[in-house]
Amino acid sequence: MSGPTPAQRLGELAARVRTEGLPGELRDDLAGRVVDLLGNCLAALRERPAEVVTEVVRGWGAAGSGGASAIGIGRRLPVPSAALVNGTLAHSLDFDDTHLPSVLHPSSAVIPAALAVAEETGASGPAFLDAATVGIEVTCRLGMAGYDAERSNSVYFDRGQHATAICGTVGAAVAAAMLRGLDADGITAAIGIACSMGAGVIEANRTGGTVKRVHCGWAAHAGVAAADLARHGLTGPPTVLEGRFGFLQAFLGDRFDIGAVTDGLGETWDTPGIFFKPYPCNHFTQAGVDAALRMRADGVDPAAITALTLGVPEPVLRTIGEPIEEKRRPRSGYHGAFSGPYTVAAALLGGGGLGVFHEDFTDAAVADPARQALADKVTCVADPECTEIFPQQFPAVLTAELADGTVVRERVPYNRGGPRNPLSEAELTQKFTANARRSISEEDAARLAERTWRLRTDGDLSQVTDMIRLAER
Repeated sequence: MSGPTPAQRLGELAARVRTEGLPGELRDDLAGRVVDLLGNCLAALRERPAEVVTEVVRGWGAAGSGGASAIGIGRRLPVPSAALVNGTLAHSLDFDDTHLPSVLHPSSAVIPAALAVAEETGASGPAFLDAATVGIEVTCRLGMAGYDAERSNSVYFDRGQHATAICGTVGAAVAAAMLRGLDADGITAAIGIACSMGAGVIEANRTGGTVKRVHCGWAAHAGVAAADLARHGLTGPPTVLEGRFGFLQAFLGDRFDIGAVTDGLGETWDTPGIFFKPYPCNHFTQAGVDAALRMRADGVDPAAITALTLGVPEPVLRTIGEPIEEKRRPRSGYHGAFSGPYTVAAALLGGGGLGVFHEDFTDAAVADPARQALADKVTCVADPECTEIFPQQFPAVLTAELADGTVVRERVPYNRGGPRNPLSEAELTQKFTANARRSISEEDAARLAERTWRLRTDGDLSQVTDMIRLAER
């Protein structure tokens, strides 16, 4: 074996960043992702999966000395437990950021692990952001190793695997190991250990169940455990990624690209290109929502609509358009977030200051007769131009036929929240505040946002963790 293995190269990068730090623009980006994640967590405090996880970790017991804050639990918990709670909250509402074209939600697995370890170790705000950035980068690169460019799809997902949970475990371990002060060999060991811990199947996307909402929490929990095991001397194989019985072969067979893990490592960063979600629904539905909101802003009267056609990338149809009867009449608010017809109807008829928000995804909202009647008018089709762009973007074109014979069309090629159509710092803060107000006062939300943004310079992490621990469920 000549030269460092891919896992060793990741370990060397992480150790170097831990010592030298990252440029300010990467810290700026990551601070925005922390703001976004904390808001999503605060909005999800009363979701049942988060309540279940909280009940479980309370039964495991409180931390002795040290420990870390879990959002909405008034005392510190063991670090892995805090990571589990916060990661579950982060993914519970499907409002978390998305990396394309791997279709990963990396922040929700990595940031909770980094936050818990950073709190216990007393790390600075910049050190926390640096570690989370590297962990997210590792997650995205492992996800891209399983991206099949010829089929424009993820091999992980083709095989029924939730790449977020699988790759996120490794990224979480890297971030945690950096914050524990491990050197390059120790971080490589953490990677080798974490590769035996990542798991997640996506059958729940097809037939129901709430387990998927816990996937990011478990990835964060396992990543923390892997780093701690490495810190105490457990080791992993240096060829854990590319080896005959390694991570990529096990999850992807021979359909993986090891170059996606190592090419340009430390020179090019995926993290700033990760897409934020403006609306609390599946990312495939977001461009359709934007198109419907444009129609609404232009004065299209929903009562005058006789038919709506939602054109999307062909691979997206099975998620948000099929079976059409199910998508036109979602069985619950959560299912409504994965429905093209319903989200278009919600954008045309409902929504608050952000256009479409949590109140549009309640069981009562999806059962509203007016929304159901409008959703019944929506037909979902594959649009060739959208299919060609996918999955670098999740575009949509919405066509409305009106009673007077007018045809109105809105095409959204670039998702709002991505690099081609970004959310500003003010818009991210607005989203955070709207989320956080579900659990804390508007004044506290403003204070927490300000303290979180300040982490990129010399912010005191305890000022953030103290506030999230005392949020009320």
